[in-house]
Order: sequence, then C-alpha cells, then structure tokens
Amino acid sequence: MVGMALACSLANNPLTRKLSVAIIDRNPALSNGICINEDDPPDQRVSTITPTSISFLKDIGAWKYVEKHRHAFFSKMQVWDHVGGGFTRYNARDVNSEVLGCVAENKVLLNSLLLSLQDSDFQRTNILSRLSSMFLPSAAKSLESGVSAKASSDANSQLAKLELDNGSSLFAKLVVGADGGKSLVRELAGFKTTGWPYKQSAIICTVEHKEENECAWQRFLPGGPIALLPVGDNFSNIVWTMSPEDYSAHKAMDDGDFVKAVNQALDYGYGPHPPSSTRARDILKWLRADVNSTNESFEVPPRVTKLVSERLAFPLSLMHSERYAAKRVVLVGDAAHTVHPLAGQGVNMGFQDAFALSRVISEGIALGTDIGEASLLAKYEADRKPANILMAAVLDGFQKAYSVDLGPLNVLRSAAFYGAQYITPLKRNIISYASGQPILPLLF
Repeated sequence: MVGMALACSLANNPLTRKLSVAIIDRNPALSNGICINEDDPPDQRVSTITPTSISFLKDIGAWKYVEKHRHAFFSKMQVWDHVGGGFTRYNARDVNSEVLGCVAENKVLLNSLLLSLQDSDFQRTNILSRLSSMFLPSAAKSLESGVSAKASSDANSQLAKLELDNGSSLFAKLVVGADGGKSLVRELAGFKTTGWPYKQSAIICTVEHKEENECAWQRFLPGGPIALLPVGDNFSNIVWTMSPEDYSAHKAMDDGDFVKAVNQALDYGYGPHPPSSTRARDILKWLRADVNSTNESFEVPPRVTKLVSERLAFPLSLMHSERYAAKRVVLVGDAAHTVHPLAGQGVNMGFQDAFALSRVISEGIALGTDIGEASLLAKYEADRKPANILMAAVLDGFQKAYSVDLGPLNVLRSAAFYGAQYITPLKRNIISYASGQPILPLLF
C-alpha cells in the first residue's frame, strides 16, 4: 500500500506526474483490480488510519474511493490493563476534532489507491515479476541474489540496473524499496538493520456483535494487548497479541470457545474492572480543563457474539534499517521499519514516508537535480528517520512496560493511566501525537 500511495502522490503533483514509473509486483490485482463484495464480512486484514493519513489520502485522490466501501470512523478510545488499577478514555472532541481515526480493510485501501492511479495520466508500467538482482553504480560490484548484473552501456552506467525473475531487466534513476519487512531491495542495497523479535504473535480476525461498535478498545493483558476495533455495521476487528504457546492454544480452539476467550479478555478475565477514581480526579484537578473524556467513566466493550473469519497470525518484531537511502535507492514503509502493532501506527508511518519522499523528489525536479542523487535522498532520510525511530522507541517502551506483571510497576502503570485520564495537557498531547502531528510525546 505504501508504494502505491507514493505512486499516487507522484501522479497528483504537477512536477512529478510526467515521471515514468515501473511497479514491480507479483500481485495480479495491480493490473486486474480487486473484487470487493460488500455482502461478505470484513476481511481480517485492516489498518487504522490516523487523521493525518486521511488528509494525505484525500490529497492524492484515494479517500473518495475508500468512502464508497465499508469503513468505520471512531471518535472514542478506551485503554486499560488486566490489573484494574486505572484506565484512560480519549475523545476526539478533546482536541477539537471529529474523529480519532478510521478503520478500513487493506483491500479497500489498496483498491482505492489503484483507482486513484487510473484517474491520472501517469506513465506507469505494471510488471508481474519479482526482483532477482540489482546493480547500483556507487557499489564496487553487483549486489545480487542470482545472475550477475552489469551496466550495458555508458548511457546506463550511472543508473540502477534491475534484473527480474522473468528474465527481463530495466534501468532506473531511482529504485524505491516498498517491499515489506523482508525487503529484498534493502538486502541487495546492503543496508544493515537493528531490532529484535518480541517472542509474541498477533492473532487477527473479524467478529460480530448484536449492536454496532463505535469505539476503539485496547486492554493490556499479561501476554500482550488485545484490541477491538470497529470496522462498520456490527463487525469489529480483533488484534490479540500473545505468546507463541498461547497462540497455539487459541488457534486450536473451536469458534465458540475462542469467542468466549475474547469476551473474557475484554471483560473480567485476568482481573477486575478499573474504578473511576474521584480521588485521583480531585488530586489532579489543578491540571484539568473542561474536556469531554475526563469526566467519562469506564465502560465494558460490546460483547462478541460470533467469529466470522479465519484466525490469522503473524510473529511480531522490531526492525529498523540503519540507512534509508543511497545513490539510486531508497526505502519506504516496512522495508525501512517495522514496529509493534499495539497502536496501529505501522501503515501511517509508511504513508508519512511516501508523502515526505514525494515532496523531496518534487523539490529535486524543481531544482533540476537528479532524483537518484544521494544528497537529495539524504533530505528524505533526515526528515523521516528521527520521527520513525521516536515512534518505534515509544511503542517498544509500551510493549516492555506492559509485559511485566510486578507490583511496583503495576502501581506506576495505574498512575500513568490516571495521569493520562485527568491531566488535560498530557491527554491532548497523546491524542495529537497518535494522530500523526509532528510533536514530541510528553509521556505515555
């Protein structure tokens, strides 16, 4: 999705829409489109889109197509843990906004980006193939996973050469790696990474309620957080992080037992409901302002009545590329960074990468600069790398802080929940940062 978002951004900019772009991907949907049946339950692969990302998708002409399909805005969110010591409720009106975010199926987002591209006269070629080897002119030798690649003429000697597994090859001024966390482009470019596995897996699935869910819910459990996200109609998406052992047990459950486990995890399971503390409210009243969510009480999420999709799972890890760019090559999205899904920030970080890279390419064209020059691409890296490292650090800190069930730490977590609930400046800062605004988080 991030690579397609970049293509749409380039197609909607007068300075970049004349670029000739090749999209290399084995997904036939890039050429044939995606069939979306509104009568089917929502797909379990969804993304939570922040207000900043919504604005970006509107600017590149994709959001109008998202609106034609099932999606779910939410203006409220509740976060708590299994200890029952505290909770935090967020409301979009706390920051004078209408929504905190929107949940949409990934296939709807991808299809909307494809339709936006079709609306333009952008010169693009869809190649249903896979990268095999890559030669970068700045390297002393070919970086490859197959056939040796060597520039064939003086005219192309300063370009990147790509060889594909269908036997064809092409030259490019700039190669954009938007090929996910196991990026082959990153590997062939020789970019090293840092990070670690979380020894956790996330189960994702679609569930149904008797009534519509209009709030995003997240509870931190001993094995990891469980999130219940609205996806439209009476459906919600489950993202449940747990240990590999717990995953095996929950994967083996029949649908009825799994639904019981979900309802237990979102209600009284693992611990009590947190109280609405009037004492904490009184102690922190000097830092309070008249905002909506400060006076809201804890609520129990809507009960799940049915599992309506297959349960999928994927292992979780933190990964960050030590470099984002070199001459003729640049990384965006999961190819440059992967983070824990507990705040749903991964795709939003990628969309911000796409926006920033599109802007840098546009500036380069305006100045007559080669778009593959390392000095130009360094501006993109300088913009996005610090922001992505900060977000990754915040999410990693969250994951570690809520993975330990220890008395003193539980007390600190409860205090943090109440602080975020009743200290208005802190609450507003958290909402703004999570919404994609370029500010420093005060505290999580």
